[in-house]
Amino acid sequence: MTRPDKPALSPLQKLWKEVLEPIVFAVVITQFVATLVGVDGVSMMPNLRDRERVFVPKYETWLHKAGIGEFKRGDILIFKPPREASAKIENLTKAAPLNLWTYRPFLIKRLIGLPGDKIRIQGGEVSVNGVKLDSGWTTDFWKAQGCWDTESPVANLAQSSRIGERGFMQSVNVVQDQEEFTVPAGHYYVMGDNRTATGSEDSRIVGPVPRRDVAGRAAAVVWPIMRKVNVKGACQIGAKPEFSGDSVLNWRVLSRPAAFTELQNALNR
Repeated sequence: MTRPDKPALSPLQKLWKEVLEPIVFAVVITQFVATLVGVDGVSMMPNLRDRERVFVPKYETWLHKAGIGEFKRGDILIFKPPREASAKIENLTKAAPLNLWTYRPFLIKRLIGLPGDKIRIQGGEVSVNGVKLDSGWTTDFWKAQGCWDTESPVANLAQSSRIGERGFMQSVNVVQDQEEFTVPAGHYYVMGDNRTATGSEDSRIVGPVPRRDVAGRAAAVVWPIMRKVNVKGACQIGAKPEFSGDSVLNWRVLSRPAAFTELQNALNR
């Protein structure tokens, strides 16, 4: 007994099945389940390098926005910079193809302060609610490189109206200079792991990041598969670092540095 032939798809059904359905499925997955994000630049060195790709579980973000859970200090966040900062800092605005429109590119930094936290930065050392955060997970690298910043405005102010460019400080007037800054409700205070004077445009310069502009948390590095161990030229402004030496497996979970657990324990006492 032969089965009856299936009815031919209409043009609209065919368009949905062959074109629109895969696109919708891909959008749903990348917006609500998980996606990959590329690292652009050196602001998160030594822990993340330029052109690495990180895995972002998007469902976490939607749960947090629904009031379930919260990002934690030490997480690496992907977010859009505040609009005022994008309007005043040139490289925080990008042009779409054919210059049809402009948009705020996503940045990637480490979450340092939660809503209500009081942030203070002196001599390159960060304190949260009066407790010093041991930043050795990144400052040890920059000390060894010979360019850990302890003297510039961003190394001595929680909010700075000046930004480093080509070795000089220029005024951008996005935020007011403040030695201590209280993170507003619904915002996060973020910093790059690059602790040179010109290494990162973060909350010290652009202000706190609204929770609504956070796209997610970088949970793991997935590309490239291998990476070189040694780093040279990380202090050279405008130049790309050089990597050499043995190759090691680059797949790794981006866990919070132990210093953030120690900080939380100290705050709980």
